[in-house]
Amino acid sequence: MFQLNLLCLMVLLFSACKEKSHSEENNTVEDKKKHPNIVLILADDLGYGDPQVYNPNSKIPTPNIDKMANEGMLFTDAHTNSSVCTPTRYGIITGQYSWRSSLKNGVTWSYDPLIIDTTSTTIASLLKANGYNTAAVGKWHIGLDWQKSENDSVLFNKELRKSPINLGFNYFYGIAASLDIPPYVYIENNKVVEQPNGFSQGTSPTYKDDFWRKGPVSPDFDHYDVLNNFTEKAIAVIKEQKEKDNPFFVYLPLTAPHLPWIPKDGFKGKSEAGNYGDLTAEVDDVVGRINKVLKELNLEEETLVIFTSDNGSQFSSENMAKYNHKANDQWRGRKGDIYEGGHRVPFIVKWPAKIKANQKSDQLVSTTDFLATFAELVGAEVPTNEIKDSESFLPVLLGNSEGKDLRNTMVYHSAKGMFAIRDNNWVLVDGKGSGGFLEAPDTTQIEKGKQLYNLEKDPSQQTNEYENKEAVEKSLLEKLNAIKNATK
Repeated sequence: MFQLNLLCLMVLLFSACKEKSHSEENNTVEDKKKHPNIVLILADDLGYGDPQVYNPNSKIPTPNIDKMANEGMLFTDAHTNSSVCTPTRYGIITGQYSWRSSLKNGVTWSYDPLIIDTTSTTIASLLKANGYNTAAVGKWHIGLDWQKSENDSVLFNKELRKSPINLGFNYFYGIAASLDIPPYVYIENNKVVEQPNGFSQGTSPTYKDDFWRKGPVSPDFDHYDVLNNFTEKAIAVIKEQKEKDNPFFVYLPLTAPHLPWIPKDGFKGKSEAGNYGDLTAEVDDVVGRINKVLKELNLEEETLVIFTSDNGSQFSSENMAKYNHKANDQWRGRKGDIYEGGHRVPFIVKWPAKIKANQKSDQLVSTTDFLATFAELVGAEVPTNEIKDSESFLPVLLGNSEGKDLRNTMVYHSAKGMFAIRDNNWVLVDGKGSGGFLEAPDTTQIEKGKQLYNLEKDPSQQTNEYENKEAVEKSLLEKLNAIKNATK
């Protein structure tokens, strides 16, 4: 009897060990896939009022963006940290306010060096360290370290000294800057794909719809096909990642609807807002194509997809009147400006496995917040030597934000380097005028040294309350200076 019991016990123990071993093996595989895939689609100069889901009066059909919003969460109070391209992208990649970099205003140009310290934590390096395969496809525009000759000529046949590969991306395919800024060559990882053998004379000498600057161009580069090319490349990357065990992160910064406004033939006439509207309809198609391939590959449920823009639209008041289309909706100003129209952007997040459909949030969020959000998502710590400009909005996505310490203060920066601070419903602008490209500044805005607006009472920022709210002014200025002077 004793021997029989002993035998039974041994069988049970063996079975338990075998089951444990099998379970551990499964856990190892599952651990690699325990985090969602992430796709971050960044439109270029898309305004808050362009998608119909934000602006029912929009003259542009955006069925795919609208569908994504209906299947996920739409944010109504999302902002870029700057109102122009480069600094916003710096903030997205690093989680840091752009003015902490060497660039204090404007954008990087054709052959400017990389403005991100390669020792900094980035969204790519953080995710890569936590098991992700990382890729960037599209418009970079944060500088690249080109090799140059003694007479300062760019050596296109030499490897880049620094590129996105040095910032945590396993793979990069893209262009150096905007579609209107040379060189017009594709870059893969740290090499130019095809050497430039021609010179584009550019198009309109002024900022017309088809504007781009003159510069070297490679034989494989067609301005009219760049957006489509990036979309196909991103789809190929996603398909390749499908076969791998690790989760993936794809950063897809688009080239549109930034100038040149050159929609492909199939999109001409799609909107009632001219070439700009037609190109925006093509951007909407890109969103649809990315979401479609995720669904076809059975990756939709386990993929967090984010769609936003790098700043407000540059659609002029003349165009708005011509087409009766408010690209930035009710918000004052446009791209480059310190006002809401310069940095309040569409922001939609979809993750079917975790985010309930048809959600709307008025939580204040910034495009610098991806770093902290992704860190919380994967259970990683952001290094303590990083300034805390990034705050996680993951609790909002998961519906458990009650009682959490969420963002209620944010700093903005204009194209010309003007600062503003948002604190709850108050905005203090530390200067006169728009700080950017506003065509006809209201003289009432520049009579005083600073500007103060209450967005709850005055969302279009028409009434400057500076000098009327001394306690509010003092508090906001102190907070702004404290954030500006923060050190690592």
